[in-house]
Amino acid sequence: MDRLFIADEKAVRGGDTMDIYFERTKRILDASGLSSVKVCAEFTGSSLPKGWNWAVFCGLEEVIRLTEGLPITIHAIPEGTIFRPRTEESVRVPLMNVFGSYADFGVMETAILGMLCQPSGIATAAARVKSAAKGKTVLAFGNRRMHPAISGVLDRSCYIGGCDAVSSKIGADIIGGEPVGTVPHALMLLMGSNEAAFRAFDAVIEPSVPRIMLIDTFSDERAAALEACRTVKGLKGVRLDTPGSRRGNFKELIDEVRWELDMNGFGDVEIIVSGGLDEDSISKIVHTSVSGFGVGTSISNAPTLDLSMDITEKDGGPVSKRGKFGGRKYAYRCPCCFRMGVSLSPDDAVSCACGNDMEMIETEILRDGKRVGPMRTASEIRKSVLEQLDRIGRL
Repeated sequence: MDRLFIADEKAVRGGDTMDIYFERTKRILDASGLSSVKVCAEFTGSSLPKGWNWAVFCGLEEVIRLTEGLPITIHAIPEGTIFRPRTEESVRVPLMNVFGSYADFGVMETAILGMLCQPSGIATAAARVKSAAKGKTVLAFGNRRMHPAISGVLDRSCYIGGCDAVSSKIGADIIGGEPVGTVPHALMLLMGSNEAAFRAFDAVIEPSVPRIMLIDTFSDERAAALEACRTVKGLKGVRLDTPGSRRGNFKELIDEVRWELDMNGFGDVEIIVSGGLDEDSISKIVHTSVSGFGVGTSISNAPTLDLSMDITEKDGGPVSKRGKFGGRKYAYRCPCCFRMGVSLSPDDAVSCACGNDMEMIETEILRDGKRVGPMRTASEIRKSVLEQLDRIGRL
């Protein structure tokens, strides 16, 4: 077995990544003549990690691609929906309902949950960082913190959550953009000086790539920033990746660099900062002259959402395990505060605690294995997330 420890698409579709008890369940159902029993299975979550009071639903498009062709129907809230967690007095709201014979999709439960739980956590962390950035640029730099097999999933989730660009080629291809990045400290060290690295970058890298120079490898950031400005014609920006042990007051350091640039006639050169940033640290420096943030670990290593799949109907009648509520439910959401609610009918009037009427927000996305409606691009989903972030920021 001289191979990498990753599952390719064939292994995922073939069920090699599932928890083994799903395969055993299918064998038992087949042997018992119960393979054709029709069910409704709902995907829900209760509390959110880290005390989050809202989350972003992400990963649905990949679920559609996985299940297309199966004899099942799926209803779900739109990908990119911002939703509130369940409260103590409320029923769990289904983010997605699957209808069909359990034997036809049960073996996919592990994969489906993974395609929703982790992307939703990453998209939520990205959205919270983007919200903290107050509209300033956020670049996703977290690939090195995760297994390379999921780079595309990671970058798509970051982008949908609000990041403006991603760093990997596969991620950029998936979202329909171009990968972004400057250079690592390794280049500066191998070139021997800031100036040599600046000149080499400018000479070798195609002009379409923005000239943003890393300025914290050897010398004082103020001096290196001026050196970059004087070395590279048309410099777009400088990046501070200063380690925490040498930052001191990071806000003061950013302001010093900005002052030096402005005083020497480089007022149009932007300042990008990176290195261990999260929503809390960004909120402390967002009102400085910084133009954008490169964020990695705090987004890529976001906690997954704890979603689960439960059967709530069997052959058209309600059923459930202890602790869950039986019956097919419709997802409602308040358009004002984003609280969630449920009803047994898609035409009910459901009121929100804030005094507004909720809206039924789930839609049919797969009917008998065929996609219903056009595919939404990552950019379209991201746009809806940003609009919701703007609304939730005003609550």
